[in-house]
Amino acid sequence: MLRYVAVLTLMVCAAAASVRAAGVEPPAAADPRAALLKLLPAGAKLEDLRPSPIAGIYEFTQGAEVSYLTADGKYFIDGNVYDMKSRDNLTEALRTHARVAMINAVPESEMLIFSPPNPKYTITVFTDVDCAYCRKLHSKMAELNRLGIRVRYMFFPRTGPGTESWKKAEVVWCSADRNEALTRAKAGAVLDMNKICTPTPVRREYELGENIGVRGTPAIITENGDYISGYVEPRELIDQLKESQVAKR
Repeated sequence: MLRYVAVLTLMVCAAAASVRAAGVEPPAAADPRAALLKLLPAGAKLEDLRPSPIAGIYEFTQGAEVSYLTADGKYFIDGNVYDMKSRDNLTEALRTHARVAMINAVPESEMLIFSPPNPKYTITVFTDVDCAYCRKLHSKMAELNRLGIRVRYMFFPRTGPGTESWKKAEVVWCSADRNEALTRAKAGAVLDMNKICTPTPVRREYELGENIGVRGTPAIITENGDYISGYVEPRELIDQLKESQVAKR
Protein backbone atom coordinates (compact mmCIF):
# COMPACT_ATOMS: atom_id res chain seq x y z
CA MET A 1 0.00 0.00 0.00
CA LEU A 2 2.75 2.44 0.93
CA ARG A 3 4.50 1.61 -2.33
CA TYR A 4 1.30 2.38 -4.22
CA VAL A 5 0.92 5.79 -2.53
CA ALA A 6 4.54 6.66 -3.26
CA VAL A 7 4.16 5.78 -6.94
CA LEU A 8 0.95 7.79 -7.17
CA THR A 9 2.61 10.80 -5.56
CA LEU A 10 5.49 10.63 -8.03
CA MET A 11 3.03 10.48 -10.94
CA VAL A 12 1.15 13.57 -9.71
CA CYS A 13 4.38 15.51 -9.22
CA ALA A 14 5.63 14.50 -12.64
CA ALA A 15 2.36 15.57 -14.24
CA ALA A 16 2.49 18.96 -12.51
CA ALA A 17 6.11 19.42 -13.59
CA SER A 18 5.26 18.62 -17.19
CA VAL A 19 2.43 21.18 -17.14
CA ARG A 20 4.78 23.86 -15.83
CA ALA A 21 7.43 22.87 -18.36
CA ALA A 22 4.89 23.29 -21.13
CA GLY A 23 4.24 26.82 -19.92
CA VAL A 24 0.67 26.04 -18.90
CA GLU A 25 -0.37 27.34 -15.51
CA PRO A 26 -3.17 25.60 -13.63
CA PRO A 27 -6.43 27.55 -13.70
CA ALA A 28 -6.62 30.28 -11.05
CA ALA A 29 -9.13 29.85 -8.27
CA ALA A 30 -12.33 31.85 -8.77
CA ASP A 31 -12.46 35.13 -6.88
CA PRO A 32 -14.89 34.52 -3.98
CA ARG A 33 -16.15 38.09 -4.29
CA ALA A 34 -17.64 37.40 -7.73
CA ALA A 35 -20.60 35.50 -6.29
CA LEU A 36 -21.21 38.22 -3.70
CA LEU A 37 -21.54 40.91 -6.38
CA LYS A 38 -24.87 39.37 -7.40
CA LEU A 39 -26.22 40.28 -3.96
CA LEU A 40 -25.16 43.94 -4.14
CA PRO A 41 -26.69 46.96 -5.90
CA ALA A 42 -26.32 47.25 -9.68
CA GLY A 43 -23.01 48.80 -10.65
CA ALA A 44 -21.05 47.28 -7.76
CA LYS A 45 -17.53 46.22 -8.77
CA LEU A 46 -15.06 43.71 -7.38
CA GLU A 47 -12.83 46.49 -6.09
CA ASP A 48 -15.77 47.78 -4.01
CA LEU A 49 -15.43 44.64 -1.86
CA ARG A 50 -12.33 44.29 0.29
CA PRO A 51 -11.48 42.15 3.31
CA SER A 52 -12.41 43.93 6.53
CA PRO A 53 -10.40 43.75 9.75
CA ILE A 54 -12.82 40.99 10.84
CA ALA A 55 -12.19 37.52 9.42
CA GLY A 56 -15.00 36.29 7.18
CA ILE A 57 -16.45 39.75 6.58
CA TYR A 58 -15.95 42.04 3.57
CA GLU A 59 -16.27 45.81 3.65
CA PHE A 60 -18.39 47.20 0.82
CA THR A 61 -17.66 50.78 -0.22
CA GLN A 62 -19.52 52.97 -2.70
CA GLY A 63 -18.53 56.62 -2.61
CA ALA A 64 -18.24 57.42 1.09
CA GLU A 65 -20.88 54.89 2.08
CA VAL A 66 -19.41 51.87 3.90
CA SER A 67 -21.21 48.68 4.91
CA TYR A 68 -20.29 45.04 5.47
CA LEU A 69 -21.14 41.65 3.97
CA THR A 70 -20.37 38.22 5.37
CA ALA A 71 -18.26 35.98 3.14
CA ASP A 72 -21.11 33.47 2.81
CA GLY A 73 -23.43 36.23 1.61
CA LYS A 74 -26.00 35.56 4.34
CA TYR A 75 -25.74 38.82 6.25
CA PHE A 76 -25.43 42.48 5.29
CA ILE A 77 -24.33 44.81 8.10
CA ASP A 78 -24.98 48.55 8.12
CA GLY A 79 -23.05 50.14 10.97
CA ASN A 80 -19.68 51.07 12.39
CA VAL A 81 -16.74 48.82 13.25
CA TYR A 82 -14.58 49.92 16.19
CA ASP A 83 -11.10 48.82 17.22
CA MET A 84 -11.66 47.96 20.88
CA LYS A 85 -8.02 48.50 21.79
CA SER A 86 -7.64 51.99 20.31
CA ARG A 87 -11.38 52.84 20.41
CA ASP A 88 -11.02 54.13 16.84
CA ASN A 89 -14.04 54.10 14.52
CA LEU A 90 -12.56 52.18 11.60
CA THR A 91 -15.64 52.66 9.42
CA GLU A 92 -15.65 56.43 9.82
CA ALA A 93 -11.94 56.49 8.96
CA LEU A 94 -12.82 54.90 5.61
CA ARG A 95 -15.57 57.45 5.05
CA THR A 96 -13.37 60.45 5.81
CA HIS A 97 -10.64 59.17 3.48
CA ALA A 98 -13.19 58.69 0.69
CA ARG A 99 -14.71 62.15 1.16
CA VAL A 100 -11.32 63.85 0.94
CA ALA A 101 -10.36 61.89 -2.18
CA MET A 102 -13.64 62.67 -3.97
CA ILE A 103 -13.62 66.37 -3.10
CA ASN A 104 -9.95 66.76 -4.04
CA ALA A 105 -10.82 65.38 -7.49
CA VAL A 106 -12.91 68.51 -8.15
CA PRO A 107 -10.87 71.54 -9.32
CA GLU A 108 -11.42 74.70 -7.32
CA SER A 109 -12.29 76.43 -10.57
CA GLU A 110 -15.64 74.61 -10.30
CA MET A 111 -16.34 75.92 -6.80
CA LEU A 112 -17.44 79.29 -5.42
CA ILE A 113 -14.85 80.38 -2.86
CA PHE A 114 -15.10 82.99 -0.12
CA SER A 115 -11.71 83.36 1.53
CA PRO A 116 -9.84 85.65 3.93
CA PRO A 117 -6.32 86.75 2.91
CA ASN A 118 -4.57 84.15 5.08
CA PRO A 119 -6.97 81.31 5.88
CA LYS A 120 -6.31 78.93 8.77
CA TYR A 121 -9.01 76.43 7.84
CA THR A 122 -10.84 75.38 4.69
CA ILE A 123 -14.33 73.88 4.63
CA THR A 124 -16.28 72.59 1.65
CA VAL A 125 -20.00 73.27 1.91
CA PHE A 126 -22.71 71.59 -0.15
CA THR A 127 -25.33 74.31 -0.42
CA ASP A 128 -28.83 74.93 -1.72
CA VAL A 129 -29.71 78.50 -2.77
CA ASP A 130 -33.20 78.17 -1.24
CA CYS A 131 -32.20 76.39 1.99
CA ALA A 132 -32.98 78.60 5.02
CA TYR A 133 -30.03 77.39 7.08
CA CYS A 134 -27.70 77.68 4.06
CA ARG A 135 -28.76 81.31 3.86
CA LYS A 136 -28.15 81.77 7.57
CA LEU A 137 -24.65 80.29 7.26
CA HIS A 138 -23.89 82.52 4.28
CA SER A 139 -25.06 85.59 6.22
CA LYS A 140 -22.19 84.84 8.65
CA MET A 141 -19.57 84.86 5.90
CA ALA A 142 -17.79 87.98 7.16
CA GLU A 143 -17.43 86.42 10.61
CA LEU A 144 -16.33 83.07 9.16
CA ASN A 145 -13.63 84.79 7.13
CA ARG A 146 -12.58 86.90 10.11
CA LEU A 147 -12.06 83.69 12.08
CA GLY A 148 -9.78 82.45 9.30
CA ILE A 149 -12.24 80.06 7.67
CA ARG A 150 -12.12 79.69 3.90
CA VAL A 151 -15.45 78.52 2.48
CA ARG A 152 -15.65 76.52 -0.75
CA TYR A 153 -19.19 76.07 -2.03
CA MET A 154 -20.53 73.21 -4.12
CA PHE A 155 -24.09 73.12 -5.39
CA PHE A 156 -26.57 70.65 -3.93
CA PRO A 157 -30.14 71.67 -4.88
CA ARG A 158 -32.08 69.33 -2.58
CA THR A 159 -35.14 69.23 -4.83
CA GLY A 160 -33.10 67.67 -7.63
CA PRO A 161 -32.74 68.18 -11.39
CA GLY A 162 -35.21 70.30 -13.27
CA THR A 163 -36.48 72.18 -10.22
CA GLU A 164 -36.42 75.90 -9.51
CA SER A 165 -33.59 75.56 -6.98
CA TRP A 166 -31.55 73.66 -9.57
CA LYS A 167 -32.18 76.37 -12.14
CA LYS A 168 -31.16 79.07 -9.65
CA ALA A 169 -27.87 77.26 -9.05
CA GLU A 170 -27.21 77.24 -12.78
CA VAL A 171 -28.10 80.93 -13.06
CA VAL A 172 -25.66 81.76 -10.27
CA TRP A 173 -22.92 79.81 -12.04
CA CYS A 174 -23.63 81.58 -15.33
CA SER A 175 -23.35 85.06 -13.77
CA ALA A 176 -20.38 87.32 -14.48
CA ASP A 177 -19.71 87.63 -10.73
CA ARG A 178 -20.68 84.26 -9.27
CA ASN A 179 -19.93 85.13 -5.67
CA GLU A 180 -22.01 88.27 -5.82
CA ALA A 181 -24.83 86.39 -7.58
CA LEU A 182 -24.82 83.69 -4.89
CA THR A 183 -24.98 86.30 -2.14
CA ARG A 184 -27.91 88.01 -3.86
CA ALA A 185 -29.70 84.71 -4.43
CA LYS A 186 -29.29 83.70 -0.79
CA ALA A 187 -30.65 87.09 0.24
CA GLY A 188 -33.81 86.35 -1.75
CA ALA A 189 -33.12 88.64 -4.71
CA VAL A 190 -34.94 87.91 -7.96
CA LEU A 191 -32.59 86.30 -10.48
CA ASP A 192 -32.64 86.52 -14.25
CA MET A 193 -33.84 82.97 -14.86
CA ASN A 194 -33.13 83.33 -18.60
CA LYS A 195 -29.39 83.46 -17.97
CA ILE A 196 -28.11 80.19 -19.43
CA CYS A 197 -24.64 78.81 -20.10
CA THR A 198 -23.10 75.39 -20.60
CA PRO A 199 -21.57 73.44 -19.13
CA THR A 200 -22.21 74.02 -15.43
CA PRO A 201 -20.89 71.91 -12.53
CA VAL A 202 -24.29 71.66 -10.85
CA ARG A 203 -25.08 68.07 -11.85
CA ARG A 204 -21.59 66.81 -11.12
CA GLU A 205 -21.56 68.40 -7.67
CA TYR A 206 -25.07 67.18 -6.90
CA GLU A 207 -24.09 63.62 -7.78
CA LEU A 208 -20.87 63.99 -5.79
CA GLY A 209 -22.92 65.07 -2.79
CA GLU A 210 -25.11 62.00 -3.14
CA ASN A 211 -22.04 59.74 -3.30
CA ILE A 212 -20.57 61.41 -0.23
CA GLY A 213 -23.82 60.83 1.63
CA VAL A 214 -25.25 64.35 1.80
CA ARG A 215 -28.84 64.12 3.02
CA GLY A 216 -29.47 67.77 3.82
CA THR A 217 -27.90 71.21 3.56
CA PRO A 218 -25.73 72.84 4.54
CA ALA A 219 -23.38 69.85 4.62
CA ILE A 220 -19.92 70.87 5.79
CA ILE A 221 -16.86 68.76 5.01
CA THR A 222 -13.61 69.59 6.79
CA GLU A 223 -10.15 69.29 5.29
CA ASN A 224 -9.79 65.96 7.10
CA GLY A 225 -13.03 64.64 5.63
CA ASP A 226 -15.15 64.97 8.76
CA TYR A 227 -18.85 65.57 8.04
CA ILE A 228 -20.66 68.34 9.95
CA SER A 229 -24.39 68.23 9.29
CA GLY A 230 -26.46 71.38 9.27
CA TYR A 231 -25.95 74.94 10.42
CA VAL A 232 -23.29 75.65 13.03
CA GLU A 233 -22.58 79.04 14.63
CA PRO A 234 -19.14 80.34 13.53
CA ARG A 235 -17.62 80.15 17.02
CA GLU A 236 -18.83 76.59 17.48
CA LEU A 237 -17.61 75.71 14.01
CA ILE A 238 -14.11 76.99 14.71
CA ASP A 239 -14.00 74.82 17.85
CA GLN A 240 -15.01 71.76 15.83
CA LEU A 241 -12.37 72.51 13.20
CA LYS A 242 -9.70 72.78 15.89
CA GLU A 243 -10.80 69.46 17.40
CA SER A 244 -10.78 67.85 13.95
CA GLN A 245 -7.21 68.92 13.34
CA VAL A 246 -6.03 67.68 16.75
CA ALA A 247 -7.78 64.34 16.32
CA LYS A 248 -6.05 63.68 12.99
CA ARG A 249 -2.51 64.34 14.31
